[in-house]
Amino acid sequence: MATVLAIETSCDETAAAIVKNREALSSVIASQIATHRQYGGVVPEVASRQHVETVNDAIARALQDSHLSWADIDGVAATCAPGLVGALLVGLTAAKTLATVRNKPFLGVHHLEGHIYATYLSEPSLQPPFLCLLVSGGHTSLIHVKDCGIYETLGQTRDDAAGEAFDKVARLLQLGYPGGPAIDRLAKSGNPQAFPLPEGNISLPARGGYHPYDSSFSGLKTAVLRLVQKLQQERENLPVSDIAASFQETVARSLTRRAIACALDLGLDTIAVGGGVAANSGLRKHLQAAAADHNLRVLFPPLKFCTDNAAMIACAAADHLNRGHISPLTLGGQSRLAITGVMQLYR
Repeated sequence: MATVLAIETSCDETAAAIVKNREALSSVIASQIATHRQYGGVVPEVASRQHVETVNDAIARALQDSHLSWADIDGVAATCAPGLVGALLVGLTAAKTLATVRNKPFLGVHHLEGHIYATYLSEPSLQPPFLCLLVSGGHTSLIHVKDCGIYETLGQTRDDAAGEAFDKVARLLQLGYPGGPAIDRLAKSGNPQAFPLPEGNISLPARGGYHPYDSSFSGLKTAVLRLVQKLQQERENLPVSDIAASFQETVARSLTRRAIACALDLGLDTIAVGGGVAANSGLRKHLQAAAADHNLRVLFPPLKFCTDNAAMIACAAADHLNRGHISPLTLGGQSRLAITGVMQLYR
């Protein structure tokens, strides 16, 4: 029954949380969206500096909100990969320092494993095996969750991640940053059938064989660009809501088709969805309807745990600590690390 304080600073949210097994006792998130919006995306150096300024306050608030003391904390964790290296180092340094000063075990946590564990926070009885559809600004993957730390990637994007495509299309439509929420809001008043767009089917063998669960969004992004250019020549005002709805419909349909096929092929009855795009209303609607048609269970985290947060990191760390896994204090931050390499973080 481990209780873990975790820090998440992999990108543009400074977060701290305390989780006891699969219950979030506190979750503090200091978003940097307003800071980065003027640049149209995350500036790594700016993100790192803001993490330094806010991480101590986030940790103090997480402890205060949990109504616990350091005597109640069994371990200290931080995201160590993947992410912006400078940003990761802020959280890692804070966590290692606290672990040393308070004489607690330290755990480095894989960011994507955290997104898998986000579902456990609302579904504590969930047990592997199940399929995880992980969709965020940097990742789009179908992951077979076999056990704590044991994962197999069955499909992934060949180019842009789904969240990245949302940001780029939003910029094209002059909707600002971040693009996902803006497109989701507009899509609700648009016609999703207004403009047929390509799903980006993968038809060529790759990485030693055919991968039907892989996705591609660069072609869709280009199709939206050409559509916008064509409509600008034909009309005075762009039908932005219809374009947003058609784009979102295409992404949701593409992700749903692959996730359902993968779950059925593997004989899995549960699909857990994680990452920022898990908050998208179009994806939720499509996947829930398709899952019901095939007698599959689909689980979405609460909206507050879809985007980056420290509660999901603490939840993963608590499970590892319960199994006796701890990380060396020499563990560094890594910009890239496959989800299959999780267990190399522990000794």
